Amino acid sequence: MIRASQRRKKKIADESLTSGGGDTPDAPRVLVFHPELKRADQTASWRDASSRLDEAVSLTGALEFEVVGADIVPIAKVRPSTLFGKGVTERLGLQIKAEEADIVMINGQLTPIQQRNLEKEWKCKVIDRTGLILEIFADRARTREGRLQVQLALLSYQRSRLVRTWTHLERQRGGRGFLAGPGERQIEIDRRLIGDKLAKLRRELEEVKRTRELHREARRRVPYPIVALVGYTNAGKSTLFNQLTLSDVFAEDMLFATLDPTMRGLLLPGGRKVILSDTVGFVSDLPHDLVAAFRATLEEVLEADLIVHVRDASSLETEAQKLDVLEVLKALGLQKAIDGEELVEALNKIDLLEGEDLQAMLESSARHDNTIAISAMKGRNCDALLELIEDRLTVDMPVFELCVPYSDGKSLARLYEQGEVLQRNEGPDGISIQVRVDTTRLGRFEDWCAKSGLEIQLIS
Repeated sequence: MIRASQRRKKKIADESLTSGGGDTPDAPRVLVFHPELKRADQTASWRDASSRLDEAVSLTGALEFEVVGADIVPIAKVRPSTLFGKGVTERLGLQIKAEEADIVMINGQLTPIQQRNLEKEWKCKVIDRTGLILEIFADRARTREGRLQVQLALLSYQRSRLVRTWTHLERQRGGRGFLAGPGERQIEIDRRLIGDKLAKLRRELEEVKRTRELHREARRRVPYPIVALVGYTNAGKSTLFNQLTLSDVFAEDMLFATLDPTMRGLLLPGGRKVILSDTVGFVSDLPHDLVAAFRATLEEVLEADLIVHVRDASSLETEAQKLDVLEVLKALGLQKAIDGEELVEALNKIDLLEGEDLQAMLESSARHDNTIAISAMKGRNCDALLELIEDRLTVDMPVFELCVPYSDGKSLARLYEQGEVLQRNEGPDGISIQVRVDTTRLGRFEDWCAKSGLEIQLIS
């Protein structure tokens, strides 16, 4: 039987997870354990255990919990009932008791049975990596769409775990009088109610999705190219977004500082206007329910004409983080963009590098046409990044040459509106113009030239 103090601790932990951790006067004490299989061929991890443990601590700290300890726990094999073996479970239980931990965070995926058994054994709240990430998203989502998406993911996650905490859910309810049958169990009622809530949330998200599609249609009618910033969480996407657009989107040195997508207009060096989109950051082992729920938001990446992959060049795990991001992009169906010219890499945070490390990073980026080393915080090489973005957006655009009479000032002004004027020379018969035209405006441009009596010549 749980003592009064243990019941109080469990109540604090439950309330903390519900509120996001920041509203309680005393932050709950959390122990973080990273289970590591002893045999390397049993895991597909790209990272070493210590780096994954550090990331788990950072994730836990994102909810303003007090991390009182963090350890790597080697295991020979996964136990279906408790994940860990009996001896390890007992040893960790003594550590939990000694640290007076309110919550234990397991940096891995727990089944409902494992989660329930560990809570019974350790007499405290137990959450896994998926549950923690969902709680972070629930705490940070601000827009209506973001909150709906998080609710959908949370309910989908909790539906299979109803029996984990509430033993009363196994009781049955009967009907009335002589017509009463065996009734349905409380757990069945709760699952049905959650199912109804999920259906309602999906309907509301469909409405939001239709609204977002209307916004996309409006943008297509004024066809500014869309440039999407993607990358691992805390790679500096929002800082770069603010630097390029002179905005004040919330940016902080923490995981998942930004969840809701933001868009701003951006003027490139050649005068071309684009729409810059700041998207949610990715992370390794991103919950499938969350990817599915945020599909509508991530579709902004699918609509992008160019993707800028922002990477933390100062991190020792930058290559592993790159692979995680590319895996999510592949899951979204962007393999073609990854293989082609629609992906630019911005190696951020070079201001944190020194000496040989900095020189090696600059030399490495210089060897690749689609890669550039930058510092979003200091603004270093951001102008060069804009030039690279412009170069990638215009690489397939046709360039035309035509001559406009001096007397036709209206057509001359229209040319500057229709495309990007690359060269202008004044001759005896008029003004010779070289103009680059967006492929989305090509048909209208050719029709306008024909109606205006202007002869055009394709030069590239």
